[in-house]
Amino acid sequence: MDAQFPTFDDCEQVFLVGFNTKENVVAGKNVSYDELKSLTKTAGAEPIDGYISNQKTINPAFYIGSGKVTEIAEICKQKEIHAIIFDIDLSPAQTKNLEKAIEVKIIDRTTLILEIFAQRARTNEGKVQVELAQLEYLLPRLTNMWTHLSRQYGGLRTRGPGEKQLESDKRIIQSRIRRLNGLLSNIRKQRATQRKRRKKIHLPVIGIVGYTNAGKSTFLHSLTNADILIEDKLFATLDPTTRSYQFPTGEKFLFVDTVGFIRNLPHKLVESFKATLEETKEADLLLHIADASAPDLKSQIDAVNSVLEEIGAKDKPVLLALNKIDVLSHKAKKDLQAENEDTILISAKYNYGFADLFEKLRALLKPDDKRIKLRLPPHKSELLSKLYKYGKVLSVEYLDDYISVDAFVPKNLTDQTRKFRVKKND
Repeated sequence: MDAQFPTFDDCEQVFLVGFNTKENVVAGKNVSYDELKSLTKTAGAEPIDGYISNQKTINPAFYIGSGKVTEIAEICKQKEIHAIIFDIDLSPAQTKNLEKAIEVKIIDRTTLILEIFAQRARTNEGKVQVELAQLEYLLPRLTNMWTHLSRQYGGLRTRGPGEKQLESDKRIIQSRIRRLNGLLSNIRKQRATQRKRRKKIHLPVIGIVGYTNAGKSTFLHSLTNADILIEDKLFATLDPTTRSYQFPTGEKFLFVDTVGFIRNLPHKLVESFKATLEETKEADLLLHIADASAPDLKSQIDAVNSVLEEIGAKDKPVLLALNKIDVLSHKAKKDLQAENEDTILISAKYNYGFADLFEKLRALLKPDDKRIKLRLPPHKSELLSKLYKYGKVLSVEYLDDYISVDAFVPKNLTDQTRKFRVKKND
């Protein structure tokens, strides 16, 4: 297929175009433009120049003014820049007009994020989800990609090779989309089966959510020594990670980490990643980890909440943990605590605040495990093994006629242990 999703060459030099809107500017700083720089570097390109627009109206043809288009074209020619990245989503017509006027590759915000996801996908599941989002975004843009060929070769009552190629590409993409949707349907079934197995052992599930690069992977690694990638980059990990953890008080829980969110996360990505994001939707509790040092902390929290609402998880109980407080001053920490009474301040890097976090999580989850003393017959060693695996065994004493056990017993083992419980007056 000749029409392909735009990608970057290694260390390609690019020009950035940002916009000074009310949502983008926080305390006099355009946080969205700064984020665009980070996204660009994450994608493997190098931003060497840029322009931030203060325009109040949108030019239907170019989005920005025609005069600025001419100015940017001259800069790109002088500096030999071959790609421009816009911090908004462009229409197919605007993309075509800009490429014709400036004669460089034009990339909008969604295309950039999809490119990063494509680079970061490691598992077959992640690759399927990203490819589907890319193709669904590309499909309506094919027409404008091929019109120049149709005009060049097509005539009255004839179809040029450009139009024939367009129809061919559309059929190929539509066929591929159907196949990818089928694969994702199977993935959803597999995940549903995995969740059913987890529910059988009655371990509470805590879904970790947060803005990209807020420190979710660092937190899970600090907590469980999970073997996961930790990088100071946006969208360092895409694939969900599930790890069990036993609190100091004895209860066991499952932590599930999923893909990080971002403001204006492309809808196609949310749709494609629903198989992964359902892990969040099905959790008993959501632990929302936010970067306390971010200048736009509130808007990042709002962006996460917006995605949670889109996937149907907005009514889940949520505990907000403000991470990276190790980089804040003492006054900044006190101010944060005063402004966010129901949140926990933590440093995943240094395990700070974890005790308060555990206490709050336990209170919200109300675990089913109960501390019980048992007298197990010697031939019930298999049941003891299950207590070690799913509960918390505090002590074991092997006597002549039975095994004396003091343990937290999970709900899934309640019936199996009931007749072996020691009564208080025994």
